[in-house]
Amino acid sequence: MSHVFHRNPKNDYPVAVRGDGAYLIDRDGKRYLDASGGAAVSCLGHSDRAVVDAIKAQLDRLPFAHTSFFSNEPMEALADELIRRSPKEFDRVYFVSGGSEAVEAALKLARQYCVEKGEPQREHIIARRGSYHGNTLGALAVGGNAWRRKQFEPLLIDVAHVSPCYAYREQAAAEDDDTYAARLASELEAEILRLGGDRVIAFVAETVVGATLGAVTPVPGYFKRIREVCDKYGVLLILDEVMCGMGRCGALFTFEQEGVVPDLVCIAKGLGAGYQPIGAVIASRRIYETIVSGTGFFQHGHTYLGHAAACAGALAVQKRLNQDGLLQRVGPLGDLLDGKLRAAFGRHPHVGDIRGRGLFRAIELVEDRATRKPFDPAKKVNARLKKEALNAGLMCYPMGGTLDGVQGDHVLFAPPFIVEEAQLDELVSKFSAALSATLGVPEALAA
Repeated sequence: MSHVFHRNPKNDYPVAVRGDGAYLIDRDGKRYLDASGGAAVSCLGHSDRAVVDAIKAQLDRLPFAHTSFFSNEPMEALADELIRRSPKEFDRVYFVSGGSEAVEAALKLARQYCVEKGEPQREHIIARRGSYHGNTLGALAVGGNAWRRKQFEPLLIDVAHVSPCYAYREQAAAEDDDTYAARLASELEAEILRLGGDRVIAFVAETVVGATLGAVTPVPGYFKRIREVCDKYGVLLILDEVMCGMGRCGALFTFEQEGVVPDLVCIAKGLGAGYQPIGAVIASRRIYETIVSGTGFFQHGHTYLGHAAACAGALAVQKRLNQDGLLQRVGPLGDLLDGKLRAAFGRHPHVGDIRGRGLFRAIELVEDRATRKPFDPAKKVNARLKKEALNAGLMCYPMGGTLDGVQGDHVLFAPPFIVEEAQLDELVSKFSAALSATLGVPEALAA
């Protein structure tokens, strides 16, 4: 009997004992193709020798030194590397242990920046429906995932939520992309004015939406319009790239593909590739200099921020991505995966949308393809699909509540950047079998 308080205590979890490239292996010897990177984490797979060796070497030199007393060499080197590869507006990196911590730190840093620059009346945050920014209370409040928020709402700060850029469900038939983007920007501006033009701290968004909506990309020009609205009212733009960043969508920073630069960007997951817990907030020069010229310190901190071994591992991940060329594989492999998904499921009667960017892809499942009607939540399609996929030896990331926190099902794919074409074929084949077992649709219909 396990004494672990598992995420789902009623679930009987297989025990993972070893990693082998894109595969995890349980103690019974069964191999699972990791087509989701866990939760878009394991971008280098599960046995990258260079990253493991870097962590081991750092542990031999220095496992840990609390950052209220010391800096450390890998933290300094990792910050230098991230800033070197960032737009010129960025200047400093604040390290934490994961994505939720990164979002919490960004929210507090944004508020302190407003106070330090003489605008303490700024107290509101605006985010989007259908978003997910983490499970700590501040991050959960900012998130727009209704199911995750519901039972904790009495504990959450009040955050305003506007519409996501979710073209499949919310772009009108008569709207082109520019008109749709303009409408969403106008909605944000109206919400800023409702709250008070000089009372909003920041607008928070995932550059490409992850877990809650499933690899939803913005329409062209959306973030440029959002940036313009934020600048008009002195509102900071915080982009959450915890899941979609660090190469996952084909560029180190996904916002680069949108032609904008945020004031703060949150990263994690692929930063350390799962080899050690690490996350970060990258801050613009003006935010850093405002803090330093004011009280002189950021009123925040965690015990393990800037952990030497975690930073050494993440620095090795950066080398693998940038110097060893793995980042360059993401775009072509992503296009290949998209083509294979469309060929296999593009006419499937229960596949409503296939979407994404780079090696960050999703399929939205529907009961009726023509009307886009979702499945009855009581059917628990996403949970059944996850079980059938595991039975088939495939890790994917099905989620429910895509539409409103209750209705809707989608599945995310986020395979490692080391994946080969034969493994993409294995992904499609095993997912096809799992989908047929879940929905009772003959596999022939998916062809």
